[in-house]
Amino acid sequence: MKSLLNIGVFLLVVGSLTSCDYQKYNTIRQKDFRADDKYVYGPGRDSAAVQTTYKYASRPELAERTNKIRQKLFAK
Repeated sequence: MKSLLNIGVFLLVVGSLTSCDYQKYNTIRQKDFRADDKYVYGPGRDSAAVQTTYKYASRPELAERTNKIRQKLFAK
């Protein structure tokens, strides 16, 4: 009885793994109007976007607010 249950569980696991298709349904069926935009996608689809390389000036007046948010989110 126990071996029959183990075989059943094994077949269930194997069946569920074979029915998986990674990101098969994780798509949107619409035209990407920014497909060739290097600002959004960078030189290629898997590279970093151009906008992530921008550097912004430091604003010390926001440091206190940032620390309050960190304390609220991560304090134990």
